[in-house]
Amino acid sequence: MSERDAGSEPASASDGGSADPGIDGREGARPWTDRRVGQVLALAQREFDTVVRTRTYAGLALAFGLVVVALPSLGGLAGYLPLVLDLLTPVEVLVPVLAFGFGAWTVLADAQSGELDVVRTYPVERSTYVVGAYLGRAVALLGAILAPLVVLGVATPLFREPATSVLASHGTVDSPVYFLRFGALTSIYGLVTLALAMAVSSLARSRRSGVAAAVLALLVVVLGFDLLVVFGVGQGLLGPDTLSLALGASPPAAFRGLVLRTAAAGLFEAGPPAANAVASGFGLAGWLVAGLSVAAGGAWSRVKR
Repeated sequence: MSERDAGSEPASASDGGSADPGIDGREGARPWTDRRVGQVLALAQREFDTVVRTRTYAGLALAFGLVVVALPSLGGLAGYLPLVLDLLTPVEVLVPVLAFGFGAWTVLADAQSGELDVVRTYPVERSTYVVGAYLGRAVALLGAILAPLVVLGVATPLFREPATSVLASHGTVDSPVYFLRFGALTSIYGLVTLALAMAVSSLARSRRSGVAAAVLALLVVVLGFDLLVVFGVGQGLLGPDTLSLALGASPPAAFRGLVLRTAAAGLFEAGPPAANAVASGFGLAGWLVAGLSVAAGGAWSRVKR
């Protein structure tokens, strides 16, 4: 049975559809008119409603929240900067897991239920469909990511413990700004991995292959890129000048580098070694665009002619 609720309806022309020639699959550079924005919002609302009504997503969000809140709480909340350092590694691994859980069935569920064919009969361009589906899932994902971080942010000043000697030795001044930056970067990281999950969903041909592809892609995102960087350094293929660029091309390494440069900057006078903020920013942006582009192409290739 599809994850879509039996009563859900695809966005129709009356919901903001425009009579443009995009129905034949060819898509040029067209402006985002009010009608097209209406289509995006209708599709986004449809996806958001699907997530809200599905217990599996609620379970994933609850599990993520419990782990994120429990891990730093067990060791005591010493301040915002220690909280960022405690959460960096767990979030680096868990956010892609959550994002793939939210996005791995987006296109696949529509294709298997036949709803993608119905959506395609309306004058809806591929970019409109993908952006709308992405936005709906993104809103739900951001809610799941930020909710436990807000809980920790509120609890930290209430249950603060003495700062560690490590922080004192670096002469840092703890500030909620560090944690706000961490929350913003975590959200961006989640949005990037959600786009990659949608790309995998658009290419899978069955639920079984979708599960296998999602697990494989998740392992590549979480571990594969970093292992390639380690291999390149070990083989002498990456030197001091190219290491920062290679790390920027890895989503987890780019996220880690940006956090260490901005949300934990008090520990470093000139930024952490090999962390290039520009390369990391462009790397994350590139993966976001690539993921959505693949999702658009793969989604329309699933339509039955």
